[in-house]
Amino acid sequence: MGFRYLNRVASAEHIQEFLDLADLAAGGTDDAGNVFELSRRLTGSPMTRCLRRLHKEPAAAALIQSRRLCGPYDVAAMKQLPKGSLGYTYATVMEALGYDIDFFPDPAFYNNLESEGDYVNYRVYATHDLHHILSGYSLDNFGELGVISISVGQFSFPGFSFINLVGLMLSFFKTDKADEDFTSTEDYADSIGYSYDLMTQGMEMGIRAKPLFPVIWEERMAQNLEELRRELGIEPVREGLYSWYSNPAIRAALA
Repeated sequence: MGFRYLNRVASAEHIQEFLDLADLAAGGTDDAGNVFELSRRLTGSPMTRCLRRLHKEPAAAALIQSRRLCGPYDVAAMKQLPKGSLGYTYATVMEALGYDIDFFPDPAFYNNLESEGDYVNYRVYATHDLHHILSGYSLDNFGELGVISISVGQFSFPGFSFINLVGLMLSFFKTDKADEDFTSTEDYADSIGYSYDLMTQGMEMGIRAKPLFPVIWEERMAQNLEELRRELGIEPVREGLYSWYSNPAIRAALA
């Protein structure tokens, strides 16, 4: 049979490494620190393809070289920006959800950004919630696979690529229902079909959009969000369980 190649990759060492990483990925919904640690462990060879893709974009390569830091962000100041701007929307959404706008590891967590991979990990998480705002994907488990797939589609970010793989595996074991058997959208969110669709949509959004990694968001906070989306080639999701536009608390805050 054609499965003999598995003997070359399924060593005891590789299997244990996979299980350790899968444990971190599966625990990400309970503690985001697990996801940060997962990405930190993937700064070796899994980061190579990611860096190769990023270096094809001169602005991304220059940003990696500069090791420019992100934030901290001042919610009160951002809420003084024009309504409809990226900064105003970002601050208002995070405040409505009770989220810390600066919730991402500092450079010390990523070896003080010693390597290029350390910096990529740092910047991806420092800008992750902004990707939620741009894409429309909700800031909860219903939309997470969609937004992380944008970075997978754009530059093969290894941490998010691994989470996608584990997400599909967990969906496979989570229910024995076929997609057509679900009676509610909330239940359908546990299905492999939901996970696969969300990943596919997010990757397509990332592939169609202009490079997001090198955008200096601090310089764009006052820009109108819809204008910025058009500039970057992003058509956000505005309906459904996986869109933050469907959250009543956010709609009320932005009204």
